[in-house]
Amino acid sequence: MYRRTRKYDAARNAERQRRAQSTRDANRMARPAPDYPPELPDLRMRITIERFDGCETRHVFTLHRSRRVDMYRVLVDGLPWAVCGLSKVLEGLRKATPRVLSQRAMT
Repeated sequence: MYRRTRKYDAARNAERQRRAQSTRDANRMARPAPDYPPELPDLRMRITIERFDGCETRHVFTLHRSRRVDMYRVLVDGLPWAVCGLSKVLEGLRKATPRVLSQRAMT
């Protein structure tokens, strides 16, 4: 029996990997194409904030489609604000509604 070298084993494994890859590619091409999700609408989300304590204010955050799925083109009260993700929008929402003292603290 002859001794097998590393070089021989490497060549043999490379050939086996090439055959396996070509088989996987052929199987993938034989399957039907995946269904892609439908085109997203331009207006993805609208967040309305109304305050009734003290001064009545209203802010409308409209989140429009952007090039990325997880990012939005944000308009606040009709004016462009930023292109950002939902966490940044919620941070802006939190800053747009500052805390108000309760009645108990005022007396």
